[in-house]
Formats: sequence, structure tokens, C-alpha cells
Amino acid sequence: MAETGNWYAADVATFGDRLAGAREAAGLAQEDLAQRLGVRLTTVQAWEEDMAEPRGNRLQMLAGMLNVSLAWLLTAGGDGLATPDGPAPLPPAAEQALAELQRLRARASSLSEDLGQLEKRLRQLLRQEG
Repeated sequence: MAETGNWYAADVATFGDRLAGAREAAGLAQEDLAQRLGVRLTTVQAWEEDMAEPRGNRLQMLAGMLNVSLAWLLTAGGDGLATPDGPAPLPPAAEQALAELQRLRARASSLSEDLGQLEKRLRQLLRQEG
């Protein structure tokens, strides 16, 4: 269960949530961050939407630019942002639903990769027979 009021706790927020929060706290637009890192805007957007993850060298750069620890970005441990004033985090039922959605998204991605590999093998077999 999340610590009451901690918006960025590991069981409440994702890497993308923490990245977006740190970027906003640093006063940077997504475009600004992308330019400073030397990546495309769509790359930063994918990171913040948890559709992709940066490589190690980019993680280090992000932590430095956003003045948070690498551990905080990845796991919510270490030095990071203070919890902002405002409404409390989502209720536990909503947190559980979001966690389930995240697990299902990961399973769907894995299944998609498996389907791609199977399709590739099938195409190779069909070429060999044809």
C-alpha cells in the first residue's frame, strides 16, 4: 500500500509519472527536454507514457538535468521531488485497476512479440516449401 499522500511512491506512480513530474518541476516542456537530451519529442512522450524506457546513458542524463537521483526515477527511492500540494493519490481500488492495466499491457506486448516470431518462422517455412 502506498504511503499516504506520496504521489511518486513506487506502488502509485510509474517511471513515466516520475519523469513527467520531475520535468514539470524543472520548468521544462517535453520539447525542451527532448532537445537537451538529443532525442525526438516522440521519444520523451513514449517515456512519460510508459510505452518505452530510456537506455542507461539517457537515464543518467535525465537524473542530472532534472536534479533527482537515478534511484528515485526508477524506483521512487532516494532523492526526488517532494509530494505536491493538492488532492490525494488515487483510491486503492483505482490503484489496483491501474496496476492490473499495466500488467495486462506488459503481457500484450510480450504476446505481440511472440506472435511476430511465430509469423517469421511460418514465413520461412513457407518459403522453404515453395
